[in-house]
Amino acid sequence: MSNKLGFIGCGKMAKAIIKGVLASNSDIEIIASTSSSLSAQKAKEELNINVVNDNKFVANFADIIFIATKPNQVETVLNEIKDITNSQKLIVSVAAGVSINKIQNIIGNLPIIRVMPNTPALVNEGISAIAQGKFAIEEHLKKVKNILENVGKVICVEESQIDVVTAISGSGPAFFYQIFEDMAQAGVKLGLEYDKSLLLAVQTALGSAKMTLQREKPLNDLIASVATKGGCTEVGINTMKDLNSEKFFSEIITKTTKKAHELG
Repeated sequence: MSNKLGFIGCGKMAKAIIKGVLASNSDIEIIASTSSSLSAQKAKEELNINVVNDNKFVANFADIIFIATKPNQVETVLNEIKDITNSQKLIVSVAAGVSINKIQNIIGNLPIIRVMPNTPALVNEGISAIAQGKFAIEEHLKKVKNILENVGKVICVEESQIDVVTAISGSGPAFFYQIFEDMAQAGVKLGLEYDKSLLLAVQTALGSAKMTLQREKPLNDLIASVATKGGCTEVGINTMKDLNSEKFFSEIITKTTKKAHELG
């Protein structure tokens, strides 16, 4: 993997990736840029890397350039650095809703990879989906995958699938937070203290998620192993079916996917 990474934009997601890489690879050189000298100084102190107020400096230094600005700033940044990029540099965009074609139309026929990360990367439990531009090769995918695996898991998808990824994993954390809140409030109504009820819901989700990732059998078998015949869990599962929970979540993901597509 290249030992020169540059981040244009140094928000929460960029910082999470930078921290993950630094924790695993002490020989990698990383620099970043922000929109002001003040924010650059703060980021420099937090990350202990060189952070500047100069996007061109970052683009000139790095072999892999992460575009980690807000989506509405991407076009300006690309126009700023396009004259100092070349086919030896890899462009990695984590800007939501900005297509590979839009990037390519501005910056030219360079290797481009688009990434949809999510906020659990902040605790090294993220998942990122990566999509390959037509000038990127397998080696480029491997480099980006190795970088992002420092903050969680990585899957490869077609760019046409990015909007669905956005709905499931990009927006997904907020959906789970809402579920935790709803479960906690249900516990409160039945006599539990809020903090205890919330902890029960969250820790149960954490353990269930680990068991799901480690499963050696279909998910329905895991459900059946808890929902024994005639037991209280079966009542709960049947209630979910009566309320059509599958349609409920399908509607959430479908509408969120549609909105992601419209924003793109």
